[in-house]
Amino acid sequence: MKRRQFLATGAALTAALAQPKWLSALEPDNKYRRQIGIQLYTLRNEIAADVAGTLKAVADAGYKQVEPYGFPGADAMIREAKANGMAVNSSHINTDGILKPGQKGVQPFEALLDKANESGLTHVVVPYLGAELRGSLDQYKEVAERCNVAAEKAKRAGVQLAYHNHAFEFKPLQGDRCGYDVFIDEFSDDMKFEIDVFWVAVGGLDAAELIRKLSGRVTQLHLKDLDRSVTPPQYDGIPKAAFKELGNGVIPMEPILAAAGQAGVEHCHVEQDHSPHPVKSIQQSAAFLRSL
Repeated sequence: MKRRQFLATGAALTAALAQPKWLSALEPDNKYRRQIGIQLYTLRNEIAADVAGTLKAVADAGYKQVEPYGFPGADAMIREAKANGMAVNSSHINTDGILKPGQKGVQPFEALLDKANESGLTHVVVPYLGAELRGSLDQYKEVAERCNVAAEKAKRAGVQLAYHNHAFEFKPLQGDRCGYDVFIDEFSDDMKFEIDVFWVAVGGLDAAELIRKLSGRVTQLHLKDLDRSVTPPQYDGIPKAAFKELGNGVIPMEPILAAAGQAGVEHCHVEQDHSPHPVKSIQQSAAFLRSL
């Protein structure tokens, strides 16, 4: 190696060693930015009015994959996403087959998994728990048991089941113990987490730290930002104005993306539950990720 080449290589190595660990994970081809997804619930009103036009706008904003909601009733979203060149790896699902399997008229979870395979999904997600299922630690334990049963079925079908959090899971119910603690302790190896970094912050925790703590157990992330007017922790609802585009709030995204890479997270999806102008918001969030 020539002296000039040696000096240049040495300088580059010194700079790499000096930079923060999270920064080294944010090279221009960072896989999460390269394959960034969006949870389509963000655009639910626009989709109800014009699914084809809305999915085209999503693709035009630079998103490479989408995560629908309401599966198995998501055929139009999946069709239009694929027509616009976007992948569909994951979907939020109707959870009655998991959480209310004995209720009359409920579709068996196995049937949902069959359709997931037909649609090319590799991940399905429990998106929410009704208030009747989360009033005590024992109720959370029962939910965990049902999810574990479903996760084993999903694994046999070649599909990964995960649980998506809000803030209420972090509410202390017995001493300092909360529902999310139960899930961490009780979920089997087959049952994973989809971490929503916004709701983690609202619940008073650090998302990057939680991702690292659950390394190997987190398959996906939801990325959204929190307005500085909110004082965590809050567990039972926040104003619509609290939901911000990435870069317009207080949640640092760089260390979160770095933690995701270190923890083996597969997919990241932008989401913004409320916005006066959802299409403009998703465009802004995509541009922010490209600017990192």
